[in-house]
Amino acid sequence: MTRSSPRSLAGRVALYVAATLIAVYSAFPIYWMVVSSTRAPQALINSTSLLPGPFTWEYYTNLLELTDYPSQFLNSLIVAAVTVVVTMVFSIMIAYAVTRHRIRGKGIIVGAMLYAYMFPPLLIAIPMFSIFAKLGLGDTLTSVIVSHLTLTLPLGVWFLWGFFKSMPFELEEAAMVDGCTRLGAFLRVVLPLSLPGLITVAIFSFLLSWTDYTYALIMIGSDANKTVPVGLASMVGSFDLRWGEIMAGSTLIALPLFGAFALLSQYFIQGLGAGAVKG
Repeated sequence: MTRSSPRSLAGRVALYVAATLIAVYSAFPIYWMVVSSTRAPQALINSTSLLPGPFTWEYYTNLLELTDYPSQFLNSLIVAAVTVVVTMVFSIMIAYAVTRHRIRGKGIIVGAMLYAYMFPPLLIAIPMFSIFAKLGLGDTLTSVIVSHLTLTLPLGVWFLWGFFKSMPFELEEAAMVDGCTRLGAFLRVVLPLSLPGLITVAIFSFLLSWTDYTYALIMIGSDANKTVPVGLASMVGSFDLRWGEIMAGSTLIALPLFGAFALLSQYFIQGLGAGAVKG
């Protein structure tokens, strides 16, 4: 015991040091983004100090008053919210069906959905744009939402499939013996037990839709329907680089994600762990 204690202590110290370095490395770009969005124009260009200041809210004021950022933010919020709702509804239906009903080739169906998820977005976006243009849905938020479902739906089905597959059917049978219908057993037993997985799928779907640039860039042509990532990218010009406004906009993009992780981090971690083991 005494011989292994120094080794154990050294291992713990090395683990903490490695974890600290990884955390600092991961968090520094976010810290620098926030600091740059509040730093005075002269200091933003000339100063290399890691400490914040001198402070200003000029970039946020310019962003909200002189650009279309508010409407772009609303477009992104609508697209992400609808994508999450549609993803959750269809993911739950498909994943539950393939785990509770005898469907021929259900493994192939789920595997094919995951395989489609592996294609680069740009490879899928161009033919989808042609289809939407023929259907009269070009340059609409609907086309962006449907495009985002090609990213979120396969991931949601695959994740919830592993969740539902590992859940004993005897729990639903016990609920039906007590008087519940099949739907009632699903709503009262399966969904509450799957809450961590459902929240994890919702967060991933929101993250993929909220930060998407490729699909929104190809599907949207008018300024009125631009989402936030495309709108911020259009601020980077050849002669006028408004880095302060870009940093402020990027900070505002990250705020909903920070809020979601702060409120739902416990369920998110449980869902990731359960999905990794149960899948």
